[in-house]
Amino acid sequence: MKFLREIVITVLIAIVIYAILRFTVQGYVVKYSCMLPNIESNEWIMVNKVSYAFSEPQRGDVIVLNPPIETEHPFIKRVIGLPGETVEVKEGKVFINGTPLTEEYILEPIRYTMPSRTVPEGEYFVMGDNRNSANDSHTGWTVPREDIIGKAMFVYWPLGKLGIVKHYHPQFGMDGEGVMICLPLGA
Repeated sequence: MKFLREIVITVLIAIVIYAILRFTVQGYVVKYSCMLPNIESNEWIMVNKVSYAFSEPQRGDVIVLNPPIETEHPFIKRVIGLPGETVEVKEGKVFINGTPLTEEYILEPIRYTMPSRTVPEGEYFVMGDNRNSANDSHTGWTVPREDIIGKAMFVYWPLGKLGIVKHYHPQFGMDGEGVMICLPLGA
Protein backbone atom coordinates (compact mmCIF):
# COMPACT_ATOMS: atom_id res chain seq x y z
CA MET A 1 0.00 0.00 0.00
CA LYS A 2 2.76 2.44 0.90
CA PHE A 3 4.43 1.84 -2.49
CA LEU A 4 1.16 2.54 -4.35
CA ARG A 5 0.59 5.72 -2.33
CA GLU A 6 4.10 6.97 -3.19
CA ILE A 7 3.48 6.33 -6.89
CA VAL A 8 0.17 8.23 -6.77
CA ILE A 9 1.80 11.17 -4.95
CA THR A 10 4.67 11.24 -7.46
CA VAL A 11 2.25 11.20 -10.40
CA LEU A 12 0.16 13.99 -8.83
CA ILE A 13 3.25 16.14 -8.25
CA ALA A 14 4.32 15.57 -11.86
CA ILE A 15 0.84 16.58 -13.11
CA VAL A 16 0.87 19.77 -11.00
CA ILE A 17 4.37 20.71 -12.23
CA TYR A 18 3.36 20.01 -15.84
CA ALA A 19 0.19 22.13 -15.48
CA ILE A 20 2.11 25.05 -13.95
CA LEU A 21 4.73 24.94 -16.69
CA ARG A 22 2.15 24.54 -19.46
CA PHE A 23 0.26 27.66 -18.37
CA THR A 24 3.32 29.83 -17.65
CA VAL A 25 5.95 29.06 -20.31
CA GLN A 26 5.98 27.58 -23.80
CA GLY A 27 8.62 26.85 -26.41
CA TYR A 28 8.38 27.95 -30.04
CA VAL A 29 10.50 27.39 -33.14
CA VAL A 30 11.19 30.57 -35.11
CA LYS A 31 10.59 30.32 -38.84
CA TYR A 32 11.76 32.81 -41.47
CA SER A 33 14.03 35.79 -40.96
CA CYS A 34 11.85 38.66 -39.74
CA MET A 35 13.80 39.08 -36.47
CA LEU A 36 17.33 39.08 -37.89
CA PRO A 37 19.91 39.88 -36.68
CA ASN A 38 18.67 39.19 -33.13
CA ILE A 39 16.76 35.92 -33.56
CA GLU A 40 17.45 33.56 -36.45
CA SER A 41 15.27 31.06 -38.31
CA ASN A 42 15.16 27.61 -36.65
CA GLU A 43 16.13 28.91 -33.22
CA TRP A 44 13.93 27.65 -30.40
CA ILE A 45 12.74 30.24 -27.91
CA MET A 46 11.05 30.03 -24.53
CA VAL A 47 8.13 32.39 -23.97
CA ASN A 48 6.86 33.63 -20.60
CA LYS A 49 3.06 33.48 -20.93
CA VAL A 50 2.31 35.24 -17.62
CA SER A 51 4.70 38.18 -17.89
CA TYR A 52 1.92 40.55 -18.95
CA ALA A 53 -0.50 39.46 -16.26
CA PHE A 54 1.20 41.97 -13.97
CA SER A 55 2.36 44.66 -16.41
CA GLU A 56 1.72 45.96 -19.89
CA PRO A 57 4.00 45.37 -22.89
CA GLN A 58 6.67 48.06 -23.27
CA ARG A 59 8.26 49.49 -26.39
CA GLY A 60 11.21 47.26 -27.30
CA ASP A 61 9.78 44.04 -25.82
CA VAL A 62 10.01 40.97 -28.07
CA ILE A 63 6.64 39.22 -27.99
CA VAL A 64 4.92 36.20 -29.46
CA LEU A 65 1.42 36.92 -30.71
CA ASN A 66 -1.54 35.61 -32.63
CA PRO A 67 -1.64 37.95 -35.62
CA PRO A 68 -4.97 39.35 -36.86
CA ILE A 69 -4.30 37.87 -40.31
CA GLU A 70 -4.84 34.36 -41.65
CA THR A 71 -1.90 32.14 -40.62
CA GLU A 72 -1.39 28.79 -38.94
CA HIS A 73 1.44 29.94 -36.65
CA PRO A 74 2.00 32.72 -34.10
CA PHE A 75 4.37 35.58 -34.97
CA ILE A 76 7.36 36.95 -33.09
CA LYS A 77 7.76 40.74 -33.24
CA ARG A 78 9.07 43.73 -31.30
CA VAL A 79 6.63 46.19 -29.70
CA ILE A 80 7.16 49.61 -31.32
CA GLY A 81 3.98 51.66 -30.81
CA LEU A 82 1.88 51.71 -27.65
CA PRO A 83 -1.90 52.34 -27.44
CA GLY A 84 -2.82 55.89 -28.45
CA GLU A 85 0.57 56.72 -30.01
CA THR A 86 1.05 57.88 -33.59
CA VAL A 87 3.51 55.82 -35.66
CA GLU A 88 5.03 56.88 -38.98
CA VAL A 89 7.86 55.47 -41.12
CA LYS A 90 9.87 57.91 -43.23
CA GLU A 91 13.50 58.76 -44.01
CA GLY A 92 14.47 55.18 -43.09
CA LYS A 93 13.26 55.58 -39.48
CA VAL A 94 10.27 54.96 -37.25
CA PHE A 95 8.72 58.07 -35.71
CA ILE A 96 6.58 57.91 -32.57
CA ASN A 97 4.40 61.00 -32.08
CA GLY A 98 6.67 62.84 -34.53
CA THR A 99 9.95 61.92 -32.78
CA PRO A 100 12.36 59.41 -34.39
CA LEU A 101 13.35 56.24 -32.56
CA THR A 102 17.02 55.35 -32.35
CA GLU A 103 17.09 51.62 -33.03
CA GLU A 104 20.51 50.00 -32.98
CA TYR A 105 19.06 46.50 -33.10
CA ILE A 106 17.54 46.51 -36.61
CA LEU A 107 19.19 44.69 -39.53
CA GLU A 108 19.30 47.66 -41.90
CA PRO A 109 17.58 51.02 -42.45
CA ILE A 110 13.95 50.86 -43.55
CA ARG A 111 13.46 51.16 -47.32
CA TYR A 112 9.75 51.98 -47.29
CA THR A 113 7.47 54.70 -45.97
CA MET A 114 4.25 54.44 -44.01
CA PRO A 115 1.91 57.35 -43.43
CA SER A 116 1.15 58.44 -39.88
CA ARG A 117 -1.19 56.02 -38.10
CA THR A 118 -2.62 56.11 -34.58
CA VAL A 119 -2.46 52.86 -32.59
CA PRO A 120 -5.98 52.03 -31.29
CA GLU A 121 -6.50 51.85 -27.53
CA GLY A 122 -5.82 48.35 -26.20
CA GLU A 123 -3.66 47.49 -29.24
CA TYR A 124 0.05 47.52 -30.10
CA PHE A 125 2.07 48.37 -33.22
CA VAL A 126 4.71 45.66 -33.76
CA MET A 127 7.57 45.24 -36.22
CA GLY A 128 10.18 42.64 -37.05
CA ASP A 129 13.83 43.63 -36.59
CA ASN A 130 14.45 42.73 -40.24
CA ARG A 131 12.16 45.62 -41.21
CA ASN A 132 12.43 45.22 -44.98
CA SER A 133 11.41 41.55 -44.91
CA ALA A 134 8.76 41.38 -42.20
CA ASN A 135 5.00 41.05 -42.32
CA ASP A 136 4.19 43.37 -39.45
CA SER A 137 2.06 46.35 -38.43
CA HIS A 138 3.41 48.55 -41.22
CA THR A 139 1.22 46.48 -43.57
CA GLY A 140 -1.94 47.76 -41.86
CA TRP A 141 -2.68 45.73 -38.74
CA THR A 142 -2.09 46.14 -35.01
CA VAL A 143 -2.23 43.57 -32.22
CA PRO A 144 -5.02 43.56 -29.63
CA ARG A 145 -3.68 43.05 -26.10
CA GLU A 146 -5.58 39.76 -25.76
CA ASP A 147 -3.74 38.33 -28.80
CA ILE A 148 -0.32 38.67 -27.14
CA ILE A 149 0.77 35.19 -26.03
CA GLY A 150 3.79 36.28 -24.02
CA LYS A 151 7.26 37.78 -23.80
CA ALA A 152 10.21 35.98 -25.40
CA MET A 153 12.69 35.05 -22.66
CA PHE A 154 15.60 33.10 -24.11
CA VAL A 155 16.89 31.01 -27.01
CA TYR A 156 17.44 27.43 -25.91
CA TRP A 157 18.31 25.69 -29.18
CA PRO A 158 20.71 25.27 -30.83
CA LEU A 159 22.90 25.15 -27.76
CA GLY A 160 25.54 27.33 -29.43
CA LYS A 161 22.93 30.15 -29.56
CA LEU A 162 21.78 29.72 -25.95
CA GLY A 163 21.09 33.15 -24.50
CA ILE A 164 18.64 35.76 -23.29
CA VAL A 165 16.42 37.53 -25.84
CA LYS A 166 17.34 41.22 -25.73
CA HIS A 167 14.43 43.54 -25.06
CA TYR A 168 15.83 46.88 -26.20
CA HIS A 169 14.00 49.91 -24.98
CA PRO A 170 14.81 52.51 -27.65
CA GLN A 171 15.15 56.17 -26.81
CA PHE A 172 13.72 59.12 -28.69
CA GLY A 173 15.69 61.72 -30.57
CA MET A 174 18.21 61.91 -33.36
CA ASP A 175 21.21 61.68 -31.04
CA GLY A 176 19.74 59.26 -28.47
CA GLU A 177 20.94 55.78 -27.75
CA GLY A 178 18.64 53.57 -27.68
CA VAL A 179 9.73 35.54 -31.70
CA MET A 180 5.90 29.42 -37.07
CA ILE A 181 6.58 32.72 -35.96
CA CYS A 182 7.10 35.24 -38.70
CA LEU A 183 6.17 35.24 -42.33
CA PRO A 184 8.07 37.06 -45.04
CA LEU A 185 6.25 39.95 -46.63
CA GLY A 186 3.86 38.69 -49.29
CA ALA A 187 3.65 35.12 -47.94
